[in-house]
Amino acid sequence: MDNRDDIRAFLTSRRARITPEQAGVPFFGGKRRVPGLRREEVAMMAGVSTDYYTRLERGNLSGVSDSVLASVASALRLDEAETSHLFDLARAARAGARSTRARSTVLRARDGIQLMLDSIEAAPAFVRNARMDLVAGNLLCRALYSPLFTASARPVNHSRFIFLNPAARHFYLDWDRAADDNVAILRTEAGRNPFDRGLTDLVGELSTRSHEFCIRWASHAVSLHHSGSKTIVHPVVGELDLEYNALDMLADPGLTLTIYNAVRSSSTEEKLRLLASWALSNTGATVPVE
Repeated sequence: MDNRDDIRAFLTSRRARITPEQAGVPFFGGKRRVPGLRREEVAMMAGVSTDYYTRLERGNLSGVSDSVLASVASALRLDEAETSHLFDLARAARAGARSTRARSTVLRARDGIQLMLDSIEAAPAFVRNARMDLVAGNLLCRALYSPLFTASARPVNHSRFIFLNPAARHFYLDWDRAADDNVAILRTEAGRNPFDRGLTDLVGELSTRSHEFCIRWASHAVSLHHSGSKTIVHPVVGELDLEYNALDMLADPGLTLTIYNAVRSSSTEEKLRLLASWALSNTGATVPVE
């Protein structure tokens, strides 16, 4: 088991999107057989031989140095998330067969995490694992994501909801953006932890059941996704314009804390208060996460 195919597809796709004009590579006319840069052009900009870069693009990153990786990232104009992904792919390649025992995916949050979330009363807050399972959430989170809890399986999974539940297209005002972000997070984790059996199984399931997922997975887009905004159309209170911040939990590797906030004195802030009242009076909104 190795990650050569992922390395090959990632580097090839990034090379294909850069034109010679964008890279400042001299062009002397004639027909080009590739839509973007040639391998020799990337090699020249990265300061390595064409043969060496060809070996990298064929999926062999096991012996490459960090300085060469940084040069390749610069030549391909990778952003921060893509550069991190390239280094993750290289680390996994170096580890090789020793990585077949991957870090286990957390399926249940410890009691202290749930106590922390329960202390947050004015904002939806939840903890997810790397394969997008919602493993713990406060009252407002469970109310906000009540459509997810119609599924019988626990923990509920954001990816399955987005790609397999038709209600998701009404729940997210910009469904395409939500879908793009979700797959980018999964692809980032796959580069970081390619031998996670649970993640592999989830990707396999979604690939066989969702054409929309397949298209996005093949793009090899990655994202750090630490902050941003989204609009959710809740079935009870309507549109909610939310800002979010996500923090990796250092004491619990593999878990991410996300908190949603509304602009002060906005209609969304008032709707969140209404949602909290609805949650307290509606037992369906307080379904346990586990």
